Amino acid sequence: MAEALRVGIAGLGTVGASVVRVLSAKAGELTRQCGREVAVTAVSARDRKRDRGVDLGTAAWFDDPVELARSAEIDVFVELIGGNEGPARASVKAALEAGRHVVTANKALLAKHGVALAEMAERRGVLLNYEAAVAGGIPVIKTMREALAGNNVTRVFGILNGTCNYILTRMEAEGISFDECLSDAQRLGYAEADPTFDIEGNDTAHKLSILTSLAFGTKIAADDIYLEGISNITQADIRAAGELGYRIKLLGVAQKTDSGIEQRVHPTMVPTASVIAQVHGVTNAVAIETDILGELLLSGPGAGGNATASAVIGDIADIAKSQPGFQHGPVFGWPAKELKPYKKAKMRSHAGGYFIRLTVHDRTGVFAAIAKRMADNDISLESIVQRAAESSEVEKTVILVTHETTEAAVRKAVDGITRDGHLTAKAQVIRIERAA
Repeated sequence: MAEALRVGIAGLGTVGASVVRVLSAKAGELTRQCGREVAVTAVSARDRKRDRGVDLGTAAWFDDPVELARSAEIDVFVELIGGNEGPARASVKAALEAGRHVVTANKALLAKHGVALAEMAERRGVLLNYEAAVAGGIPVIKTMREALAGNNVTRVFGILNGTCNYILTRMEAEGISFDECLSDAQRLGYAEADPTFDIEGNDTAHKLSILTSLAFGTKIAADDIYLEGISNITQADIRAAGELGYRIKLLGVAQKTDSGIEQRVHPTMVPTASVIAQVHGVTNAVAIETDILGELLLSGPGAGGNATASAVIGDIADIAKSQPGFQHGPVFGWPAKELKPYKKAKMRSHAGGYFIRLTVHDRTGVFAAIAKRMADNDISLESIVQRAAESSEVEKTVILVTHETTEAAVRKAVDGITRDGHLTAKAQVIRIERAA
């Protein structure tokens, strides 16, 4: 049997501790599956004295993760520190420069420095694995990087943030407000004390940028993503969506268009009967559309110690199974030096159109003026509903569902209605997405 694979882990938080625990508990099974022992021989964290509920055995302790990364006593460096700069970036660079394989769960690091790190790994002939960086325990990276060889991906989209999906699920199921649901999510540990990164879509954007690179062979462009969060979603939107046969989800969408690659993160209405509409709570889901396979949907736990640890251990096992001298595949599916510059597409039409909710003055001519603005911008309406606004005798709510149209046309029409002085509150615009 081959010599043991020596693993060094930097970061012993929830995920790091889970990795240590599972590697110990499943040692025999992993040895049989990998053909060699997988042993944690060194660790690094900020506090030596903290009780993490795991037995570190004889593992060497390093106060400096960079020193651990350079150590000749490890074969694989596992980065679970987090952050796109500082110790995380420095230690991953040090490990790659020293010829160590790297496993990371750090989406922020990859979104900002992934291409440079991939070039370094490929130059040194080592693996840079990152399954846990996107969609937790769902094996979407391995699927896109390995299992879809020969397929041309045309579109990838999904629910990539469990916090947002949990909030939207509870808002619908229990009829509670966004703020109330967010407070509960924070109390239960599903949302951070400062939830901005999750609820405003940044976390989803980082993950989407990685999937975009894998799907289309482009350089990562996390800063070129159209971004909207869910903080402006109200019970009025949730109820209207349900009445129309839709459910609201925060989706990350990347697709190839005639003018480039379109990346967007925003609240989306998906048909209630679609599979992705049935993904509830903290669960994640990723749909991949290809020319050969057609459409593939992967769903599962998107966060948590065990789910993320499972993905990390899968990456470690792949390294344990690799043969010395074997030419590893490229980090992002294409050699890093051959990744194309990202060409940002204009926000184009979306199959299924748009949901537009307007709160307007209850006076003669408003309904006709709204319809005229839509017609002037060549927007065809599938339905238009007018009802009394909640808790008001002087306002009405107008709900429009359009046929397929353009982002520019919708924005121009809504801007015109706003300038006409008909609105009493900001218009709500939600895209309706064709979904699995």
